Amino acid sequence: MTSSFLSAEITTEPFQLFSASHVSCVLLVFAAAALLYQLRRRIQPPRIDAFCRLALASLLVLTEIGFQLWLVWTHTWTRSEALPLQLCSVMLIFSVFMLVSNSYRLYEITFFAGLIGAGQALITPELFYPFPHFRFFHFFLAHACIVLACLYMTWVKNYRPTVWSIGKSMVMLNSLLLIALIVNRFTGGNYLFVAHKPFQPTLMDYLGPYPWYILSLEGVALGLFFLLYLPFWIQKRRAARQSLGA
Repeated sequence: MTSSFLSAEITTEPFQLFSASHVSCVLLVFAAAALLYQLRRRIQPPRIDAFCRLALASLLVLTEIGFQLWLVWTHTWTRSEALPLQLCSVMLIFSVFMLVSNSYRLYEITFFAGLIGAGQALITPELFYPFPHFRFFHFFLAHACIVLACLYMTWVKNYRPTVWSIGKSMVMLNSLLLIALIVNRFTGGNYLFVAHKPFQPTLMDYLGPYPWYILSLEGVALGLFFLLYLPFWIQKRRAARQSLGA
């Protein structure tokens, strides 16, 4: 049981997109988000807020440590795959510091890149290990916590992105892309999927061949960022009209 749970080899059928286990995990994330929204005011007292932020940050750290230890234990750690340079790995690190420090500057970036990146990963995972393997639990827990961290700062701390936050997120993404291109060249890796598309089916499959899908991703990311910002823009417009009417 333990060996199969932690094994680097897949001894059963690999992970299947939109399988019962996959859909169940996505529904659990939605349920957790709904519960967070319902409890948002009860969590706001300083002591409860500090405990919840520290607990969520600790869970994110433990998922990354657990993943790195698993790679070492299974002798599969390589610099081409294990460095924290995938988008969600970077957003995990940003989320930890955002939660611990209450950083609005990190929130501006993590809200867009974290929600879009982790949300897309939850829907179309780059995952081969099926339920109930360690990597299955690690993958969904880590990405779910990134989503919840972004929602926590929005609903509990009442942080709000601005239209300028979109520009900051795009600058960060392009800076990270340049770093990934350099690291991929020296490691033979595929960080940020800029060397080739994921092997599992993803939305990238509809964005054209290499390297044009990278440019398409830029447009898709910008469009999704604006779509994510739209509810806040509508809220600000309503508030401005109400203040004028008063």
